Amino acid sequence: MARKRNTESEHTVPAGVTPARPVRKTTRAKHTAKPGVEQMTAAVVPDAPKPAPEDGPSHEEVARLAYSYWQARGCQGGSAEEDWHRAEAELRTRVMAASA
Repeated sequence: MARKRNTESEHTVPAGVTPARPVRKTTRAKHTAKPGVEQMTAAVVPDAPKPAPEDGPSHEEVARLAYSYWQARGCQGGSAEEDWHRAEAELRTRVMAASA
Protein backbone atom coordinates (compact mmCIF):
# COMPACT_ATOMS: atom_id res chain seq x y z
CA MET A 1 0.00 0.00 0.00
CA ALA A 2 1.33 3.42 -0.90
CA ARG A 3 1.99 5.86 1.91
CA LYS A 4 0.49 9.32 1.96
CA ARG A 5 3.12 11.95 1.34
CA ASN A 6 3.40 15.13 3.35
CA THR A 7 3.68 17.79 0.66
CA GLU A 8 4.21 20.65 3.11
CA SER A 9 7.86 19.72 3.69
CA GLU A 10 8.52 19.42 -0.06
CA HIS A 11 7.81 23.09 -0.88
CA THR A 12 10.77 25.40 -1.08
CA VAL A 13 10.58 28.93 0.23
CA PRO A 14 12.70 31.69 -1.31
CA ALA A 15 15.35 33.25 0.95
CA GLY A 16 14.06 36.17 3.05
CA VAL A 17 10.43 35.02 2.92
CA THR A 18 8.75 33.69 6.01
CA PRO A 19 6.86 30.49 5.27
CA ALA A 20 3.14 30.51 5.99
CA ARG A 21 1.95 28.48 8.91
CA PRO A 22 0.11 25.34 7.87
CA VAL A 23 -3.63 25.47 8.37
CA ARG A 24 -4.93 22.81 10.68
CA LYS A 25 -8.25 21.24 10.08
CA THR A 26 -10.37 21.41 13.19
CA THR A 27 -12.87 18.82 14.11
CA ARG A 28 -16.42 19.96 14.51
CA ALA A 29 -17.68 20.07 18.04
CA LYS A 30 -20.51 17.74 18.82
CA HIS A 31 -23.88 19.44 18.93
CA THR A 32 -25.04 20.02 22.44
CA ALA A 33 -28.41 21.29 23.47
CA LYS A 34 -28.42 24.99 24.21
CA PRO A 35 -30.06 26.09 27.41
CA GLY A 36 -33.49 27.62 27.12
CA VAL A 37 -34.29 31.20 28.07
CA GLU A 38 -35.60 30.06 31.44
CA GLN A 39 -32.34 28.26 32.24
CA MET A 40 -30.19 31.19 31.12
CA THR A 41 -32.28 33.67 33.11
CA ALA A 42 -32.15 31.49 36.18
CA ALA A 43 -28.37 31.20 35.83
CA VAL A 44 -27.93 34.98 35.58
CA VAL A 45 -30.65 36.05 38.00
CA PRO A 46 -31.52 33.22 40.39
CA ASP A 47 -34.70 34.88 41.75
CA ALA A 48 -36.09 35.89 38.34
CA PRO A 49 -39.73 34.91 37.83
CA LYS A 50 -40.28 32.13 35.34
CA PRO A 51 -42.63 32.87 32.45
CA ALA A 52 -46.13 31.53 32.97
CA PRO A 53 -47.37 28.97 30.43
CA GLU A 54 -50.46 31.11 29.72
CA ASP A 55 -48.26 33.95 28.40
CA GLY A 56 -48.57 32.51 24.93
CA PRO A 57 -48.57 29.34 22.89
CA SER A 58 -45.74 26.89 23.38
CA HIS A 59 -43.19 26.15 20.71
CA GLU A 60 -44.65 22.68 20.24
CA GLU A 61 -48.21 24.00 19.78
CA VAL A 62 -47.08 26.49 17.13
CA ALA A 63 -45.01 23.82 15.38
CA ARG A 64 -47.94 21.39 15.30
CA LEU A 65 -50.35 23.96 13.87
CA ALA A 66 -47.84 25.24 11.30
CA TYR A 67 -47.18 21.65 10.23
CA SER A 68 -50.91 21.06 9.82
CA TYR A 69 -51.09 24.09 7.50
CA TRP A 70 -48.35 22.56 5.35
CA GLN A 71 -50.13 19.21 5.30
CA ALA A 72 -53.40 20.90 4.32
CA ARG A 73 -51.60 22.26 1.23
CA GLY A 74 -50.69 18.72 0.24
CA CYS A 75 -47.13 19.01 1.63
CA GLN A 76 -46.14 21.29 -1.22
CA GLY A 77 -45.36 24.95 -1.75
CA GLY A 78 -45.93 27.82 0.63
CA SER A 79 -43.54 29.20 3.17
CA ALA A 80 -42.67 27.59 6.48
CA GLU A 81 -42.07 31.04 7.94
CA GLU A 82 -45.53 32.27 6.88
CA ASP A 83 -47.11 29.11 8.31
CA TRP A 84 -45.27 29.68 11.58
CA HIS A 85 -46.41 33.30 11.89
CA ARG A 86 -49.97 32.37 10.95
CA ALA A 87 -50.00 29.60 13.59
CA GLU A 88 -48.61 31.95 16.27
CA ALA A 89 -51.23 34.59 15.48
CA GLU A 90 -54.06 32.07 15.53
CA LEU A 91 -52.97 30.53 18.83
CA ARG A 92 -52.57 33.97 20.44
CA THR A 93 -56.08 34.84 19.28
CA ARG A 94 -57.40 31.62 20.85
CA VAL A 95 -55.66 32.40 24.15
CA MET A 96 -57.04 35.96 24.17
CA ALA A 97 -60.57 34.72 23.41
CA ALA A 98 -60.36 32.08 26.12
CA SER A 99 -59.15 34.59 28.75
CA ALA A 100 -61.84 37.19 27.89
